[in-house]
Amino acid sequence: MKAVSRFLPSVVFFLLIGFSSFSQPKGSLKGRVYDLKNNQGIPFANVQVYSSALGTATDTKGYFEIDSISPGYIRLEISCVGYKTILSEEYMVNTAFKREVEIGLEELPVSLEQVTVKASPYRKTAESPLSVQRIGISEIEKNPGGNRDISKVLQSMPGVLSSPAFRNDFIVRGGGPSENRFYLDDVELPTLNHFATQGASGGVVSIINVDFVKEVNFYAGAFPASRGNLLSSLLDFQQTTGNPDRVKVRATLGATDYGLSLDGPLTPTTTFLLSARRSYLKMLFSFIGLPFLPVYNDFQFKTATRFNQKNEFILLGIGGYDINRLNKKINHPDDNQEYILGWLPESRQWSYTLGAVYKQYGNSWQNLWVISRSELKNKVEKYSFNDKKLPKLVDYNSGEAENKFRFEHKRQISSHFRLTAGVGIEYATYRNSTFRVLYYQNQSQNIDYNRRLNLWKWSFFGQVVKTFGEEKFTLSFGLRGDATHYAASTQNIFRQISPRLSLSYALHPKWFLHFNTGRYYQLPSYTTMGYADEQGELINKRHKLRYIGSNHYVAGIEFRPTPLTRITVEGFYKTYDHYPVSLLDSVCLANKGTDYVAVGDEPVKPVGEGRSYGIECMLRTQEFYGIIASAAYTFYYSEFKKLDHNLRSLSTYIPSNWDNRHIFTLTASRKFKQNWDVGLKWRYVGKAPYTPWDIEMTSSIPAWDAKRQPYYDFSRFNSERLPAFHQLDMRVDKSFFFRKWSLILYADIQNIYHYKSQGPPLLVPEKDKQGNYIKNPDREGYYQMRYIKNEIGGTILPSVGIIIDF
Repeated sequence: MKAVSRFLPSVVFFLLIGFSSFSQPKGSLKGRVYDLKNNQGIPFANVQVYSSALGTATDTKGYFEIDSISPGYIRLEISCVGYKTILSEEYMVNTAFKREVEIGLEELPVSLEQVTVKASPYRKTAESPLSVQRIGISEIEKNPGGNRDISKVLQSMPGVLSSPAFRNDFIVRGGGPSENRFYLDDVELPTLNHFATQGASGGVVSIINVDFVKEVNFYAGAFPASRGNLLSSLLDFQQTTGNPDRVKVRATLGATDYGLSLDGPLTPTTTFLLSARRSYLKMLFSFIGLPFLPVYNDFQFKTATRFNQKNEFILLGIGGYDINRLNKKINHPDDNQEYILGWLPESRQWSYTLGAVYKQYGNSWQNLWVISRSELKNKVEKYSFNDKKLPKLVDYNSGEAENKFRFEHKRQISSHFRLTAGVGIEYATYRNSTFRVLYYQNQSQNIDYNRRLNLWKWSFFGQVVKTFGEEKFTLSFGLRGDATHYAASTQNIFRQISPRLSLSYALHPKWFLHFNTGRYYQLPSYTTMGYADEQGELINKRHKLRYIGSNHYVAGIEFRPTPLTRITVEGFYKTYDHYPVSLLDSVCLANKGTDYVAVGDEPVKPVGEGRSYGIECMLRTQEFYGIIASAAYTFYYSEFKKLDHNLRSLSTYIPSNWDNRHIFTLTASRKFKQNWDVGLKWRYVGKAPYTPWDIEMTSSIPAWDAKRQPYYDFSRFNSERLPAFHQLDMRVDKSFFFRKWSLILYADIQNIYHYKSQGPPLLVPEKDKQGNYIKNPDREGYYQMRYIKNEIGGTILPSVGIIIDF
């Protein structure tokens, strides 16, 4: 409550200034409507502001302009003879500048040209007719509790598990946090978050600046063949392009960072986007008494050049630099603060991705060339008792770099048949210099190795789409192959052939049946492939490490009672095979990945088998008495086969770390008069499984001194469950639009009713008044232990933000 009382004056000030009223100027929007098949402008298309009388028609080259639009988020409805009518993604109309947009239309088959097709923002593709959610910019900008962080916004999607801790781990349909892939304007983005966990997808804050995001397509299955090396989800980010008329500036002060974004023209044919951000999490975390003090910085840029309607070139880049230090100045730290200070290391991390995309259009075909380079460097240190005069417990210095090329060719054979085909090649390097103290087999051991790994990877893919009977029935079949020269077990591309099939049938103009099945492969992380012994031998290569395989079976029904309302129910069943299993603790790596620093740098064997299955229900509507709402519920199981002492699979399944069973999220927002917006989000996550502590090992003096954390009793793996977690978040926005600039103020409060999520009680040694560990007088070589509370999250987090456009 102390944080709330300090925050209250800001809220009062924020509310008081909102009651001012003034004459509000209007905004304008211009853009181009083009044919998705060949990028040609479409003349005489009707462009209308949805639910408004404002509209116009495109000129002979497909360009249009609409003036006198009330500021705020709008959609455009675009229709033209011979094309499917669509509702566009949302655009922010601002008085500070004229918004520029581009909208592609899909050609109608000749047999449907006389049919009236109702527009809907919930579009799907034939390749992925189900398990796909399209997220607009207003959902990202104004998501309660999201703080303009795309990773947190995505936790509202069906099948996505959220966490009460300060992390952005991405866990989809019971899969592990390393099973996801991310793309930014067709360029693969290996690192999505600041303070990323190397070998997985999690972190603390998203590295992507949402100022430049146009829309996000989230796939929980039915992956297109052009996207590989994933098992659970795909995130496809599309960025805006710069303003061609003048330079625009946006200054932001958010809950965790401040930044500056610019976009505008560079030449008559080239526009740019550019942003830089820096966090003040160090100050925030110090204020609320957290024992770690992170600082992150990032940059993002994009240039887009249109030589003509047939040729386009994009150059983009994104990167971050992160530092985490321990808060050693806490006066009289409590038990939890002292515990975290004891085990958490200090770290430095930087990453970047640079990419170039060239698009070429013909009359009925498109070519896409993509070249990119990504790099991640990770430096982690931990000293005994945080004293640099004492020996190190951890000294981890790792780096990985990827150079990628991909070519795609798309061709419209006829109005009912299209083809996609392509190839890819990658060259990756990985290096790791590691020293750490490990307690294993009842003795302390020093892990000390230095290894460099070079990899060539190659792939091919193809996909065909065929529609039948006035597009009532759609079939898509794709095939993909991946290989790498890492080992004999990975270099035969025919062992990693990945077929996929999607079927969609329109029962009625408002009812649809969908089905998808596929076989997907993913290469283990570089941390696992590059693990070596002191002589530099790749241990896991010797253990015949190979691609992880997963079979997906998904079926669903979709109901669209109105163009702005969509209801879906999907059932899914996934199996896993050849998952790496740790030789240190016999735990499948699918159960790891939410730790800090890195995951997978340990000896393994590819013997893990698992499954995940359940049902998802999703309601999204934008017309419920002026309320934009979504409700998502998932009931599922996530399990892996139990292993015997020789790591042979038994018939018994045990819960994975992600087997929470129930996930429910309800999000609602409403726009009020005088540009007020209010949103609420309530989350419920079922009981998480956990493994009890091994009291005997934890109390051992050399064991505790090596790790400063309790050890799990893996003979009782995930045999207990924590209480369920739930949280209510709220956000209030007030927008002011002036003639040459605009101002947006917002207040965001996470965990309004102060729910404290409980973790398993922590087992730690007793201390005397001088802070020294107390030895057990009855057992030589052991500490005297006690339990302390383990509250995960539970803090009310109020914040305010300011956004200025000019």
